[in-house]
Amino acid sequence: MSKSPLRLGIAGLGHVGSEVARIIETQGAHLSRRGGRDIVVTAVSARDKNKQRSCKLAGVAWVNNPVELAAHKDVDVVVELIGGSEGVARDLATAALKASKPFITANKALLAHHGVELASLSEKHNVALYCEAAVAGGIPVIKTLRESLAGNAVKEIYGILNGTCNYILTTMRETGRAFADVLADAQRLGYAEADPTFDIDGMDAAHKLAILSSLAFSSPVDLSALAVSGIRNISLADIHFAEELGFRIKLLGVSRQTEKGLMQRVSPYMVPLTEQLAHVEGALNAVFIEGSAVGPLTLIGRGAGAAATASSVLGDIIDAANGGAPPAFGVSVANMKAIKSLPDSDSIGAFYVRLMVADEPGVLADMAAILRDARISIQSLLQKGRNEAGPVAVVFITHDSNEKAMADALAKLGKMPSVLEAPCVIRIL
Repeated sequence: MSKSPLRLGIAGLGHVGSEVARIIETQGAHLSRRGGRDIVVTAVSARDKNKQRSCKLAGVAWVNNPVELAAHKDVDVVVELIGGSEGVARDLATAALKASKPFITANKALLAHHGVELASLSEKHNVALYCEAAVAGGIPVIKTLRESLAGNAVKEIYGILNGTCNYILTTMRETGRAFADVLADAQRLGYAEADPTFDIDGMDAAHKLAILSSLAFSSPVDLSALAVSGIRNISLADIHFAEELGFRIKLLGVSRQTEKGLMQRVSPYMVPLTEQLAHVEGALNAVFIEGSAVGPLTLIGRGAGAAATASSVLGDIIDAANGGAPPAFGVSVANMKAIKSLPDSDSIGAFYVRLMVADEPGVLADMAAILRDARISIQSLLQKGRNEAGPVAVVFITHDSNEKAMADALAKLGKMPSVLEAPCVIRIL
């Protein structure tokens, strides 16, 4: 190998950053063969210099301010593993690209909020922006969309993009434990953060879907176009009813081109047990893509964790060593085309609805009248037991209905004196 070594500056030495450095230390010969040159870590930056880590970092320069890695004389490529959409991560990205140094990131929030801005900088300064690790951990979905499926017009893309939520829903179903109990367990095991809001309320998945939508449809990253809801209100009752009706509940990110515009949503969905996605369990992620030439394609794997995420970071490092520099989002910013968003109220689909009602005569007739007036038809209905002292569950599945019509009907159903709790509604994939 006649090329000079590729010198890396790594910002962030948490689980992922330390694992990247450790693999470079222990598997250097393999990485060098794949990259066509030696790959070495020459400078790092993190909050705590004295923290015990899995990597040795012998002879590596320590930089107190991560942004200074962009101007460091011994750094050719900057690797950002700090996280966050603003502050140091954004400043480092901007500085590195302006210095014409390839920038590698696993930061989904940064790209969801500032992806177009950073892609423009990378093109202006003729330098690569790599981001495979930003979505779905070790699953190579970004390269698949950007490179392998470049000859396809993507019709839709959807999937399980948050391992924390998938773990919680899987464990609730398998153990019969309530949401709050399983969430606390996930926090103890490290699947969920101390503040799990971004995961369970859907924003983590929304960041990832915004990036995938841009890649799939050659459009600017637009987080504001997504309708987002999470799993906080999913109950054990809903999980059990789903199984009885032939479904499993999954938090999905869905992006689909329709005649009226691009529908983009993160939401709990009832996934039929006949679908492969229904059987992706635990902390795994899965992404379904339908292309015009390739047809349906499903990618399944570890969507988080130090080793899986480091795998994708190292793939980008090897690309940088080889000099590959495709546009970050598949096409240049100038060739991106804004796509009209489908208003959420115009979406069409089927719904699962659970109502907790007083066990008294006439309730079903009153419900049916409201649904009839909204032109919503019922595909199947379950009513469980009798309980004159308390509420009973009435569960029904609708045929395809307009989202606004469904919302209006639910508002009226919720006001019925016999309906004792707010209706639970879950879309059906």
